[in-house]
Amino acid sequence: MKKVLITGANSYIGMSFEKYAQAHYASELTVDTIDMIDGSWRKTNFSPYDIVFHVAGIAHADVGNVSEETKKKYYAINTDLAIETAKKAKAEGIKQFVFMSSAIVYGDSAPYGVKKRITKDTEPSPANFYGDSKWQADKGIRELESSSFTTTVLRPPMIYGKGSKGNYPTLASMAKKLPIFPNVENERSMLYIENLCEFLCQVMIRGEGGIFWPQNAEYTRTSDMVRMIGDVCGHKVRVSKAWNWAVGLASKCPGKVSGLANKAFGNMSYDQRMSRYDFDYQVVGLEESIKRTEA
Repeated sequence: MKKVLITGANSYIGMSFEKYAQAHYASELTVDTIDMIDGSWRKTNFSPYDIVFHVAGIAHADVGNVSEETKKKYYAINTDLAIETAKKAKAEGIKQFVFMSSAIVYGDSAPYGVKKRITKDTEPSPANFYGDSKWQADKGIRELESSSFTTTVLRPPMIYGKGSKGNYPTLASMAKKLPIFPNVENERSMLYIENLCEFLCQVMIRGEGGIFWPQNAEYTRTSDMVRMIGDVCGHKVRVSKAWNWAVGLASKCPGKVSGLANKAFGNMSYDQRMSRYDFDYQVVGLEESIKRTEA
């Protein structure tokens, strides 16, 4: 039995993992959580635990319109707090430190019509302060690796599932309302929350360290996902290439219009070979994941 301490209360990933571990691996993992908002966590004794799972952080913001003060806050929480937590874990005898990095360390999605396939040889190149704040933590934590302190760094693509925030709810909202949607042949790696939780359980039970790129077994096309969400919710969405010209036009418009078009229909995927390991974690397929998310 391994004892896991989640550092960061009320996070979507942390709460989902705790629930999943209790349901599927109660005989192998026990999970506790501490809040990181005030400084009281520094007085917590980490030594009774085997694993620290760090999920505290600030999610993606409107990176084009923020103050220098806000940028400093991102680094203070996403970078400095993460490294400080890892140092405390190491000093107090924790065997494994699991950190949620992000695919954002590789920069933004490629714009509409341009492919972006990430391989193990692709060098991280953050496009903004948010990506860089995750990248600096990613590097800093791995530098603490030793024979007695295993660092496990995940760089997942977009995570979605029931109750998730971010881009998925926006896409789902459109799928439930629009009668027609552009049929753009883009390619994105995504990760369903239960597949992520299974992955986390496996690397914790096995004590595996290194850099990992978990993703769903299938790539996702935006139009396919919209159609699936519509079908699950009883709303027929017709996908058609007749409107692709509008996407192409929008992607070239200055400002937010192009940003939204490229975010929805751009390309960013991991080579599937880099996401295969000695254990099976892709337990839920894409279509079933949509059903569970929208249930």
